[in-house]
Amino acid sequence: MTSYPSRRKFVTITAAAAGMGLLPFGAARGDDHATMVEWQGVSLGSVATIRLYHPDREVGRRLIERVVAEARRLEMIFTLYETDSVLCDLNRRGVLAAPPAELVDVLQQCDRAWHVTGGVFDPTVQPLWTFYYKHFAEVGETSPPPADKLAQSLQLVGWPKVKVSRDQIVFEKPGMALTLNGIAQGYITDRVVDLLREAGLESCLVDMGEIRALGAHPDGKPWNAALQGPIDTAKQPATVDLVNKAVATSAANGFQFDKSGQSNHIFNPVTGRCADPARALSVISDTAAFADALSTACALMEDRQIVELLKRAGGNRAFVSTAAGTVEL
Repeated sequence: MTSYPSRRKFVTITAAAAGMGLLPFGAARGDDHATMVEWQGVSLGSVATIRLYHPDREVGRRLIERVVAEARRLEMIFTLYETDSVLCDLNRRGVLAAPPAELVDVLQQCDRAWHVTGGVFDPTVQPLWTFYYKHFAEVGETSPPPADKLAQSLQLVGWPKVKVSRDQIVFEKPGMALTLNGIAQGYITDRVVDLLREAGLESCLVDMGEIRALGAHPDGKPWNAALQGPIDTAKQPATVDLVNKAVATSAANGFQFDKSGQSNHIFNPVTGRCADPARALSVISDTAAFADALSTACALMEDRQIVELLKRAGGNRAFVSTAAGTVEL
């Protein structure tokens, strides 16, 4: 299998870095007994951070070890960057018997996102990634691929061509392939939060590529996130408060095939063309998986379409960031 460059979401852990990050906070304690325990690493190619407060630092550390191990296990189901992952096996064979329950769960969430976005969110766009990669890296082209060649790859795209059950997953056409890069980071974030909640935690902030807050900050205030545009500017980034909410950001220049950014990693499943590199879209939702999927779709939509989507989906907020700043739609 070809080793492709990483398609990272436009999300980072520090407000000073490009993308969306957490505003820095000091060594505040929720009370006289709880202390912050923090882990930093990488999950699905993105910077990952877990911050939690626990009265026993050693217990907090063991909790983090447990949830990080679970995140690693899930990563080996969903990743495209390890050839022995479950997803890579499915893409090679076009069929997978007795799939892991977590994979079926993610694909069911993909189905929900596909329906609510009118098909704009579509995990079957992986053949477009392969086509663009070969067009630019192997052929040495510098301009977008021609429509006639793009049309061939589009024949392999379409979520209804994937049949999913607890017993098996089957592709309708040879050559089809899935990418879960538009939802898996959010799904893993949700799983980590769920495990920490089950362990009794009431306050934590988890970023496994997308960000989700459990409760408020121990000082009683909301967790705070900074939303920045896709182009570095001197402007102060807009901020949003998070209490029992998740936020995800998608931006075309998370990975670019060309200098202009017009050819990038966010593909329209109907046209095969790519998202506008001058915009970043952030979505706040109850779960990181749904925020992840919606932000991916919103990156391909016009503002009026996003407003219509928010009405259909309900209970979500969307922000568009450009060099001029950030506005809520």
